[in-house]
Amino acid sequence: MNVIDSFKKEGIEMDKEVLMQRVRSMIVSSTKKPKQMILSTVKIADLLDASPEEIKQGLNELIQEGRLKQLKLEEAPYHDVYYLP
Repeated sequence: MNVIDSFKKEGIEMDKEVLMQRVRSMIVSSTKKPKQMILSTVKIADLLDASPEEIKQGLNELIQEGRLKQLKLEEAPYHDVYYLP
């Protein structure tokens, strides 16, 4: 692996860490019990200057890693609810 590839890899990881920090602070500041949040990938993308697709991919990676949990509402409005494990 050359230096450029390692920087790209570190950049991706750092962006995911920034995403995790932002999502964690949103969930922790939630007034709901248990702590949970319906997240808008468009709003987070705007805050982090990224595309909504990148945010959705990052959230999915965090879920796969077990650092974030997701629950899909079965009734309208069918939102995805995120919470910390």
